[in-house]
Amino acid sequence: MPFKTNNYSFLIAVLTCLLIAKNSYAQSDDTNDLESWNSVNLKYKLNKKWTFDAEVQLRLKDEISEISEYLGELNAQYSVSKAFKLGAGFRYTRENDNVGKVQGYENHFRFHVDATYKHKINDFSIKYRLRYQNKNELGLSTSEGDFANQHIRFKTSFDYNFKNWKLDPIFSAEIFNHFEEGEENGFDKYRLTLGTEYKFKNVGTLGLFYRIEKELNETIPETTNIIGLKYSYTFKNK
Repeated sequence: MPFKTNNYSFLIAVLTCLLIAKNSYAQSDDTNDLESWNSVNLKYKLNKKWTFDAEVQLRLKDEISEISEYLGELNAQYSVSKAFKLGAGFRYTRENDNVGKVQGYENHFRFHVDATYKHKINDFSIKYRLRYQNKNELGLSTSEGDFANQHIRFKTSFDYNFKNWKLDPIFSAEIFNHFEEGEENGFDKYRLTLGTEYKFKNVGTLGLFYRIEKELNETIPETTNIIGLKYSYTFKNK
């Protein structure tokens, strides 16, 4: 199969995002790390109302030289209407703790519930997501100091549809509100993400993104630059 112009465009987009990430990382004075998040997602559309998906991820840290964590996640989504959806899911994570006296892999469990609303304004698709998530380390109890790490997250995404162009830009901004017993609570970080996706016929979708994650309300806030790839494929019930 010949290599089409759109394939060259996708490679150019990949290289551009990598160069932006490298330049931003080099110029940031308070940057803590450069990470890579990579995932494979399989989605099953049961009918017009119900959608299920399974995802695995591998995340690298320390200038993309060490495993940060790997995880598996299951989700379900129910379409109340064409614009409004409800969802829930849970995640098992193996986190690599390589800092401090006690190091090694830790097991964590997280669940979340969310609501999303999507609408269009001309060529813009705008989506809002409100999510509650609850995370705990497995094998520890509250008497050992393991209290639920909880967040309320609000995310807004913008997708612009260019005519005759398959690499539409996707931008999102997300704010995290943290609350946990024994910890300082309130807004603790935000994320800004710029990405794009390319759909291959009968093969799936490959997405690329560059993300900045920055801490809030810290004396020396840490900034993490993240580059990521995501492959997804959708099965439909016939």
